[in-house]
Amino acid sequence: MEIENVKIRLPSGKEASLIDALGFCYDISDTDFQVLRVLMKGTGKTEDELSSMLHLSKASINRSVNKLASLGFIEREKDPNSKGGRPRFIYTSISYEKLTEKIARDFKYCADIFSGSFGNEFAH
Repeated sequence: MEIENVKIRLPSGKEASLIDALGFCYDISDTDFQVLRVLMKGTGKTEDELSSMLHLSKASINRSVNKLASLGFIEREKDPNSKGGRPRFIYTSISYEKLTEKIARDFKYCADIFSGSFGNEFAH
């Protein structure tokens, strides 16, 4: 079963997917998720390789890798084969273990903030 199709039932009865949760917490788009998924499944890729694999424009790929790098989900390293001009980068995901630890830690942080806000809003 593809992970993006897995849904969990929330206390409200509504179903949510991993993409829904990542979108809510990190503002990750479907494109960002697809880029992350490709990088999690393989070795490092350039923007050109990602663009070709996902059939997306280089501009879309560039936006996604910049967002994912800023979130700490992927790492960027200068391509040693890049010659002159604008440097080319190779993107790799952080390890599955680090990613799941980061997400769990961030979700807990958000839950703690919401819990504190709830208490402040409804306390007498």
